[in-house]
Amino acid sequence: MGRVESKVAFVTGAARGQGRSHAVRLAEEGADIIAVDICRDIATNTYALSRPEDLAETARLVEAHGRRIVAVQADVREKDELAAAVDQGLEAFGRLDIVVANAGICPMLSDSGMQGWLDVIGVNLMGAQNAIHVAIPHLKAGASIIATGSTAAIMPNDKVDNPGADPGGAGYTVAKIMITEYMYELARALSPQMIRANVIHPTNVDTAMLQSEAMYKIFRPDLEKPTLEDARDAFHVQQAMPIPWVDPVDISNAVVYLASDESRYVTGTQMRVDAGGYLKFNAFHV
Repeated sequence: MGRVESKVAFVTGAARGQGRSHAVRLAEEGADIIAVDICRDIATNTYALSRPEDLAETARLVEAHGRRIVAVQADVREKDELAAAVDQGLEAFGRLDIVVANAGICPMLSDSGMQGWLDVIGVNLMGAQNAIHVAIPHLKAGASIIATGSTAAIMPNDKVDNPGADPGGAGYTVAKIMITEYMYELARALSPQMIRANVIHPTNVDTAMLQSEAMYKIFRPDLEKPTLEDARDAFHVQQAMPIPWVDPVDISNAVVYLASDESRYVTGTQMRVDAGGYLKFNAFHV
C-alpha cells in the first residue's frame, strides 16, 4: 500500500521539472493527480517554459503507475482557471487531499525591467496563493498543503552590487520570502481544522530553470557566454556538501513525506533540502 494511497493531489507547474517529479512520485505512492501547467512561454522569462506535450508526458508517466490524472493547461495567475481545473478533478475523483503549489519562473537578466518583477510575483507568489485558495474549501482534516520555497528566501541577500539592475531576479527572492511568511501564517490559521501547511526550500535543482544561459551568467558573471561546464563548479558555492545541484526527486521525496500521514503533526515548518546551503551561509541559528 502506498504512502498516499487513494488520496488526490493538486500539483501546479506539473508539466516538467520538479512539478512532474512530484506528480509522478505521488502517483507511485498511490495518489490520483490534478495537474496544471501554463504550457507556453511568459515573455519576460529568460528560458523556455513547458509545452502541451510536456504535460501530456506527465499524464503518461502518472498513468504508467496505474493512477488517474486530470491534466489541464492553466495559468496560475488566473484564479478562475485554477478553480475550473480543481472542479474537473473533483468531478473525476470526488475529493482533494494534497496541494503542491509548485509553479514558478525566474526571469533573471530579463531586459523587460519591472515587468519581469511583476511576472515573477504573479506566478511564484500570487499563483501559489491562487492554487491554495481555490483548494481550501475542498480540504478536510488530514489534508496537506505544500509550497515550493527556495534557499534564496532563507539565505543572506545583502550583497547587491547594482540595485535595480535585475528586477526579475530580485523579484524571485521577494516572492519566495513572502510565500514563506504566508505559509507560516496559513499553517497557524488552518491548525484548528487539522489541515497542515509547510514549505520546502530547495537549493539548486537540475531543471530547466537552473540549466539556462541566464543562470550560468548569474553564477559566472566574469564570462560573457558561460556554458554548463563553466557554471558547474560555480554551482557548488550554493551548498555545503560538494555537489552542484540536487535532483527533482530529492525534493519529491520530501513532498511525499509532507503529503503522507507520516507527517500528520508536522505543520508550519520550513523544510530545507539544500545540501547544507543554509548551514554554509548562516553561522548562527536558533
